[in-house]
Amino acid sequence: IVDRDGVVYKGRPSGMDQWKAAHATDTPHRTLAEAMVGADVVLGLSAKGAITKEMVASMAPNPIIFAMANPDPEITPEDVASVRSDAIMATGRSDYVNQVNNVLGFPYIFRGALDVRARRVNHEMKVACAQALAALAREDVPDEVAMAYRGRKLRFGPDYIIPSPFDPRLIWYIPPFVAQAAMDTGVARKPIEDMDAYRTELRSRLDPSAALMQNISGAVRAAPNKRVVFAEGEETAVIRAAWGFKQAELGTPILLGREDLIRQNAAEAGLNFDEMGIEIVNARVSEHNVEYTDWLYARLQRRGYLRRDVQRMINQDRNYFAAAMCARGQADCMVTGVTRNFNMVLKEVRRVLDVKERMIGLSILLAKGRTLFVADTSIHELPNAEELAEIAIQAAATVRKLGKTPRVAFLSYSTFGNPPGDRGEKVREAIRILDQRGVDFEYEGEMPPELALDPEARAAYPFMRLTGHANVLVMPAIHSAAISTRLVQSLGGATVIGPLLVGLEKSVQIVSLGASVSEIITAATFAAYDEGAAAEG
Repeated sequence: IVDRDGVVYKGRPSGMDQWKAAHATDTPHRTLAEAMVGADVVLGLSAKGAITKEMVASMAPNPIIFAMANPDPEITPEDVASVRSDAIMATGRSDYVNQVNNVLGFPYIFRGALDVRARRVNHEMKVACAQALAALAREDVPDEVAMAYRGRKLRFGPDYIIPSPFDPRLIWYIPPFVAQAAMDTGVARKPIEDMDAYRTELRSRLDPSAALMQNISGAVRAAPNKRVVFAEGEETAVIRAAWGFKQAELGTPILLGREDLIRQNAAEAGLNFDEMGIEIVNARVSEHNVEYTDWLYARLQRRGYLRRDVQRMINQDRNYFAAAMCARGQADCMVTGVTRNFNMVLKEVRRVLDVKERMIGLSILLAKGRTLFVADTSIHELPNAEELAEIAIQAAATVRKLGKTPRVAFLSYSTFGNPPGDRGEKVREAIRILDQRGVDFEYEGEMPPELALDPEARAAYPFMRLTGHANVLVMPAIHSAAISTRLVQSLGGATVIGPLLVGLEKSVQIVSLGASVSEIITAATFAAYDEGAAAEG
């Protein structure tokens, strides 16, 4: 370190005055220009213009320059780039890459320290924070962060050596490192016994779906390993999702597509495919190509399909091939939908897989500490009374698989017949059907949302059978289901997962067009979970 007088110091700071006294070198008044000749790293904490292009040019190969003066750095990245193409540059400015910002460290150091009731923040805890940031910078960057940078691809390298202050993972990634360092150095008065549970609790503060997903992910990891086909395996988002799925030890991903293109897109995303160890299947050259064609032709030959039609479907359409893999036992479940709309994908999958039970779309809505399940959000446009009853039965069964006790409310614009109308009558008929079937879950309707969700609003309806707030909301039609969930999500009042596809003989999840990496991973996790639950059943 060179001070304003040109005095060079070395060693680790521990109080500037004492440090200067102890660590002054034998060569005082050495100029900054002289000190930077052949230097690997320079850290500037001084003033605009303190570092010149000539000084940068004299540094060692691949130099690291932290120009931290504010608001103007000692030298700008543009000036560095004009004389060096191998330099790694960081500033404190948000309009340049590699912004060094104290919000990356201080809040999370304090979070970790407070959560273990640390007596003080020691050097080891600060080092642990720095190590956590270094580790996080090497992780795949979520789409939410890329959006904050207008879609700029962020991956570890010269232009991305430190996480973005916008990264939502900071709150749950860094404090555990700090807390662990406090525990290891004996300054923690309340040690954390379960660090994984601590991470989940931190994550749930930012993302209300975290606790639910943690439970589902835990069940998937504990179950026999499931082979999940990612049908659109050439897409970069799908490749990253498959990588994340494997890294989280949620199952065995299979990428469907051309190997050369998958490898190319993986490399562009900063992923080393040789280290990934993910299986690639090319439908056109697969050893199962003839087997799948023969099997699917036998299934479709009386539905107007010629053998050459089926062969083209298996060779050229990955949804058909992926579904056939599931049907023939080469995979357990599949994820698709990134490049094709829901209805088109569902028609293709339905030609290969049978419906085991009533097929529905179930969306999970998390808001204000509640988890609500909304059906049907993707399949039945205007369900009749029989279909409404079956939707309720299927939704209740799925909610039970997810570890919840279902309490079903049939929603409507009317309240127990007032005002009257055709849709209200269909709901009332669905209730009579459930009465006759003697189902084993609570249900009631028809009613508006406030009666379903607030038991205190039911004083005028003492006959209601729900013992608490409803957690399964059966909508009278697909448009009301889809509009309500998307409206709440758009307004920022809730987190919505899905719709999840339920009822096929094999678990298939269809994400929305252009789904993010995290959405694809969530769908794959549910696919593995649903298939595991079906196998147990």
